[in-house]
Amino acid sequence: MESQPEIVQQAVGYALQAWDIAKGWLLSPEAWSQFALLVVAYLGAVFVARKLRPLLERLLDPGETQNLLTKPRLFVMRFLALLLPLLAYVFTGIGESIVRSIFDSGAVIAFGKRVFLFLALRALVRDIFTDPFLKVFGRYVLIPIGALYTLGLLDIVQAKLTETVVQLGNISFSVMSIVRGLIAGSVLFWLGRWSNEQSTQFIHKQEEMRPSLRQLAAKSVEFIIFGIAFLLLMNIMGINLSALAVLGGAIGVGLGFGLQKIASNFISGVILLVEGQATVGDYVELDGGEAGTIIKMMARATILETYDGRWIVVPNEDFITTRVVNYSDSGSGNRYEAEFSVSYDTDINLVPDIIEKAVATHPGVLDKPYPPDCELRGFGDSGIDFAVEFWVNGIDDGDNKYTSDVLFLIWNALKDHDITIPYPQRVVEIKGGLPSS
Repeated sequence: MESQPEIVQQAVGYALQAWDIAKGWLLSPEAWSQFALLVVAYLGAVFVARKLRPLLERLLDPGETQNLLTKPRLFVMRFLALLLPLLAYVFTGIGESIVRSIFDSGAVIAFGKRVFLFLALRALVRDIFTDPFLKVFGRYVLIPIGALYTLGLLDIVQAKLTETVVQLGNISFSVMSIVRGLIAGSVLFWLGRWSNEQSTQFIHKQEEMRPSLRQLAAKSVEFIIFGIAFLLLMNIMGINLSALAVLGGAIGVGLGFGLQKIASNFISGVILLVEGQATVGDYVELDGGEAGTIIKMMARATILETYDGRWIVVPNEDFITTRVVNYSDSGSGNRYEAEFSVSYDTDINLVPDIIEKAVATHPGVLDKPYPPDCELRGFGDSGIDFAVEFWVNGIDDGDNKYTSDVLFLIWNALKDHDITIPYPQRVVEIKGGLPSS
């Protein structure tokens, strides 16, 4: 055995200890009495759970009613899967106190308690956790930890991980601190993501706030939540925040010159949210020709979606330093115009009234701020040029075809009144006459 690696020797030693414990339990009357109490406790838990669970289900089931208590009742109802193992754990605890008062020993029944607690943990991961992250976290972190605790090896593994030190230059830390940081970091940032989603939903429901203020409040809450999570993680890992501040200051000075654009875009994004020049849902056109609907405003950039399905990522600084046309700020209407011509044989005094009445029948054309207005624009080579101006509460693109619809209305109205739409006519003069054949 001495020639074997140390880890093999330790594993063999643990196996021999486990065999000695098992052999002692098998030959001990006290152990058999504790086994009997475990069986009785489990059977009692099964009996009570079968009687109690239907009553709890009827009490918690909201049925078809919808009120403030519906979601909490459904949430609590999911935990009924823990009823059997927890009852077995409680009954086993009662049996343990009795056994220890009689035999002054309860190793077997204490092991049984840990087994029932492990079964409760397994039911929690399998039946209650629905979030994908919690599923993975429970399967690969909670259940292995629970198994080590059940077998009584958790303290041994923890001590071994604490003793194992990783050296990186002048910095040294234990493997246990890394494991603790990974577990705590995963839980903290999942809680941060969940609480951020809940707070964002609550903020976006406050319709009395301007959309830009809602967006700013949601971003502020997000930074606060993840900032607190980061500070808690540093505290759990035992990292000195004062040393981190000095390091952060040194890094900040070094990176400040290279991150000027990022800082500028971040500050521009805050200004956009505070002033409300543009917000999610607005259709904007930038000085550089980019145009689309704002679908997301981030710390560094804003995402526009065009009507042909493309996404344009625009730095926030461009919204502050260049000219921006907002077609839908505060729900204001937009004016468009449709041009047309009539022949010189037409009584042009009748045209404005005919066209204005026809365009006003469109359901998307507004009466305010101004109703449809038909104007004479000039006398062209082939006909008399008109244009009708109309206001709509939307953008003439994508699903909306305002100009196209108005042109159809103009065509039909002119046809109904026997007004001709001219087409180009040219007079060709051949100097010198036609050639003789």
